Amino acid sequence: FYRWTNDVAEYLEDMADRERQAEVNTVAELLDEIESENLYQVLVTVDGRTLKIVLLKMQGYSTKEIAPLVHLTTGAIYARLDHLRKKLRKIL
Repeated sequence: FYRWTNDVAEYLEDMADRERQAEVNTVAELLDEIESENLYQVLVTVDGRTLKIVLLKMQGYSTKEIAPLVHLTTGAIYARLDHLRKKLRKIL
C-alpha cells in the first residue's frame, strides 16, 4: 500500500511540476496532459467537479480554499478525493 501511495504521490507531483511549466488551467487541459492510458481511462469517468478539485489541488489550493469555489463542504471534498483514490488503487 505504501509503495502504491508513494507512486501516485510522485506521479501527481510530476504532473504538478509539468502543470506549473505548461500552465494547465482547465480540466480539459489536465486530461490532455495525462500520459498514462490507465489513469486517463479512470479520470474520464470521474465527474467534472471532482476533476476541478484535482486541478485546484495541483495548483496548490487547500481544501478549505477549494470548498467555496466548487460549492462543497471540506468534508465532501475529502470524500470525493477518497473515492477517487479508491478508483485509482484498483488500476494502479
